[in-house]
Amino acid sequence: MVRIYKNSVSVVVLLLVAFVSVSCNKNTSAGSSPDTKEDQIKHGQYIVRITGCNDCHTTGYPEADGNIPVEEWLTGSPIGWKGPWGTTYAINLRLLVQTMTAEQWLHNARNVKSRPPMPWYVLHYLSDSDLVAMYEFIKSLGPAGELMPAYVPPGEEPNGSYVEFPSTM
Repeated sequence: MVRIYKNSVSVVVLLLVAFVSVSCNKNTSAGSSPDTKEDQIKHGQYIVRITGCNDCHTTGYPEADGNIPVEEWLTGSPIGWKGPWGTTYAINLRLLVQTMTAEQWLHNARNVKSRPPMPWYVLHYLSDSDLVAMYEFIKSLGPAGELMPAYVPPGEEPNGSYVEFPSTM
């Protein structure tokens, strides 16, 4: 059984190395950019799917094993994430993107430093063309949903449901 586990870990490591080598190179000339707007939108949908954006930004996505219609993606989640940093919520990306240009989205993705559990640093590894493709995909979905609850500072009790992280690990 240990041997199978070790082999499984090796396969996962190889796949991750391949993914990082191909998809996460910041050099925009490393991969080919999608040729048409439709290709760009399809590529953006792929990036959103594989990077786990829906896990937090689409209510019920993990519980449905990812079987949520695309039309319902990225509208945020009212479930809070509470920890020593306060309580954060996965924002409605569809409403956010409607207020931004592609250049603003790219600037934000390159400079963002968010509170947990958002893995903001992952955005820094994506190429410019990947980030713009994400933007075009999200923008193509159009506005939907509502604004999510605002950040709640440490020591204040959030309204509604939340997941609580321990203060020490």
